[in-house]
Amino acid sequence: MMFLRLSRRITAAVAAATLLTGCSSGGADTAASPSAASGTAPDTTSHAASDTVRYAAPGSPSNATGDPHGLLPGESDLVRMALTYDVLTLPGPDGRTLPRLATAWEPDKSLTRWKITIRGDATFSDGRAVKAADALFSLRRMSEKAAENFGRMEMFDLDASKVLGDTVFELVTKKPYAEVGKALEGATFVVPEGSTDFTRPVPGSGPFRPAGGDAQAATFERNDDWWGPKPPSRRIEVRAVPDPQARGEALLSGQVDLAAAVPAALVKQHTENPSVKLVRRPGATLYPLVMRTDSKPFDDRRVREAVRLTLDREQLLQVAFLGFGEVGNDLLTPKDPTSPAGLPQRTRDVERARKLMAEAGYADGVDLTLHSTTAYPGMDSAATLIAQQLAEIGIRAKVKLAPADTYFSTVWGKEPFYLGYLGGIPFLDVVRVALKPGSATNETAWEDKTWHAGLEAALAEADEAERRTRLGELQARLRDEGGYAVWALSDRLDLAKPGLTGVPEGIGFSAGFIDQVALGG
Repeated sequence: MMFLRLSRRITAAVAAATLLTGCSSGGADTAASPSAASGTAPDTTSHAASDTVRYAAPGSPSNATGDPHGLLPGESDLVRMALTYDVLTLPGPDGRTLPRLATAWEPDKSLTRWKITIRGDATFSDGRAVKAADALFSLRRMSEKAAENFGRMEMFDLDASKVLGDTVFELVTKKPYAEVGKALEGATFVVPEGSTDFTRPVPGSGPFRPAGGDAQAATFERNDDWWGPKPPSRRIEVRAVPDPQARGEALLSGQVDLAAAVPAALVKQHTENPSVKLVRRPGATLYPLVMRTDSKPFDDRRVREAVRLTLDREQLLQVAFLGFGEVGNDLLTPKDPTSPAGLPQRTRDVERARKLMAEAGYADGVDLTLHSTTAYPGMDSAATLIAQQLAEIGIRAKVKLAPADTYFSTVWGKEPFYLGYLGGIPFLDVVRVALKPGSATNETAWEDKTWHAGLEAALAEADEAERRTRLGELQARLRDEGGYAVWALSDRLDLAKPGLTGVPEGIGFSAGFIDQVALGG
């Protein structure tokens, strides 16, 4: 599970790439004005085209939060925080860490003491200057809420860290750690020192200011004192809409200007419609097949390999994602800049898979339960098709669907065989949450000591090129030996009004930074 549920649970979404600039219509196709197929009458409410942008985001008012440092349950929560508060760094389009509130992060020779410099021209909405003490306080508060954010600050010794001046603080790591800039990308929202009550928004230094509403529909006014590029829209409205179909219908009926993460089937219906623009972000989502390596039959590596060899990836791509994506190669984070390049594409080989099953002692097959849900479009149909494919090698998998609202609390991280969810999560975040030895969230029970020692050594490597090579090698080994089968990647599909610009191109965490969106005249 991951973005939204790993990013929802991993705090933000967890989870990637350009931020404030750029309009993405990515592989953009266009589609249509509201039609009879939408079943919804157009919204005739007056709306200033270039003044306010209305955004329907994934999220639910029932579990929304106002606290920027713990669990961010939905993308709507992330968007509200990103409009109100500044983060220290952001992921760039090529994997580089980009400055935001932090302008520099410089290590000592040991890679354990980092000098973090923040902007000197940032102010909170109450007029106070943003200082290093505020940033360090915010990181410490994130650490205190580790149980909610999966230990996002676990690499830091925040007790030993200290403020050096108004705009400088020293950040200490527990071990040599070369990816501090990247560690500061994730939801490091800075609030005034001493802030504890978030029942109402506290002063922020972000591009917008809260101007009313609630978690279901919140309004934000442009902060003209923000240090960054002036947002082109005066007002942004964020609406939390949990159902993907409802988000798309809201766009088609004119109720919103941008609808995030809509179903592929709805996009197919409107591909020839000139009144709707498709914003397409490649490779944003995947539903990995999870096999616990401490449970039979998946405790035998040969069985895991047989499963990967049996999957018809192209067929799964077409059925589950309606072709909006690409076949997977069993890499968990293929869009991460450290992902290894040039690996041969894994293809279907049922004969080889049957031999592996026989060698593992399962010549007569095995009966299993494959868990899935309807939480995200195509998860149920993917499970059904996977079960049909695996039957060819004697894995008789009965598909069991769990309710969408309980799947990630009753199945994820508990059952030995199920479909998970990943979306835009960087490799190191996946490692921290889903591959940590001894963790309850280590969903495949990946405990290989040599692999984890190699990870520690890679993170202590100062040379960036060498570090990336080592991290790529670790991912390649996990691909072949671990408990995941990544059969396809789905594009993220947003629908927008044709004149909308400034939609962030990135997936995961950076998709929540919408302060540069604007409607044409």
